[in-house]
Amino acid sequence: MGEVVKGTRFGVAPLSDQAEEPAAQLWDILRAEAERVAGKDPLLRSFIHMAVLSQTDFPAALAAHLSRKLGDWYIAPERLTDLALAAYAADSGIIASAVVDLNAIVARDPAADSHLTPFLYFKGFLALQWHRVGHWLWTQGRGELAHFLQSRVSEVFAVDIHPAVPIGRGVFIDHGTGVVIGETAVIGNDVSILQHVTLGGTGKEHGDRHPKVRDGVLLAAGSKVLGNIEIGRFAKVGAGSVVLKPVPPGATVAGVPARVVGWATSDKAPAIEMDMSLPEPEYAI
Repeated sequence: MGEVVKGTRFGVAPLSDQAEEPAAQLWDILRAEAERVAGKDPLLRSFIHMAVLSQTDFPAALAAHLSRKLGDWYIAPERLTDLALAAYAADSGIIASAVVDLNAIVARDPAADSHLTPFLYFKGFLALQWHRVGHWLWTQGRGELAHFLQSRVSEVFAVDIHPAVPIGRGVFIDHGTGVVIGETAVIGNDVSILQHVTLGGTGKEHGDRHPKVRDGVLLAAGSKVLGNIEIGRFAKVGAGSVVLKPVPPGATVAGVPARVVGWATSDKAPAIEMDMSLPEPEYAI
């Protein structure tokens, strides 16, 4: 991935640090893909037209699509669209993050055969974009509405993220089902989180009680990280592991409870490589 970052052990140019692809450029890609799909399958034509081709730009399309997914009897989709657009206008970083998040999916997930597919269907992406709006509401002192969005996202997408949680760019929530992230957790840039991951507490204590996940971390399926502990940059947590102690940068941990089983051998972030395998044991039992 290029030269080594000065002052670190690991490589440069994670997706979130590269020059941002303008939303307008991504919008051109989405429209071209939408036109191709609409022309290919008549049954999808009206859906694709409503979701993409009838929209003016990427923020408008994202807001409208998210709102149709989440709207209900309590708050109509049109009201949610207005809310999302207001958040985008107040904080341009929300749309900038959405662009990088979508690019991250295409770069890391072999099931993402286009930008359009995750934009329309991947609930990890959709849940994360609603979380970004909910987090903006939280920072504006509108916690009750933020909790409403959290609840609806959990019901619709099976992803439960407390609106207080700050989340960096280039974050990939794969599949999404069963992901739970507690109130005082922190998630950095270029992180990949698979299904049934929990970032939780260890009891009923109050205060700062949830994990801090640094840049480039891979949290494999079913892993549980519990307590106010740090998962260091470029670390990897194996599938099904239970992590109760801090994980050093570049470490691979696995097991119940998790222990260090290896160290980074590449200058690429585990979250970007998406390699779920673990080092071979030195000897067999």
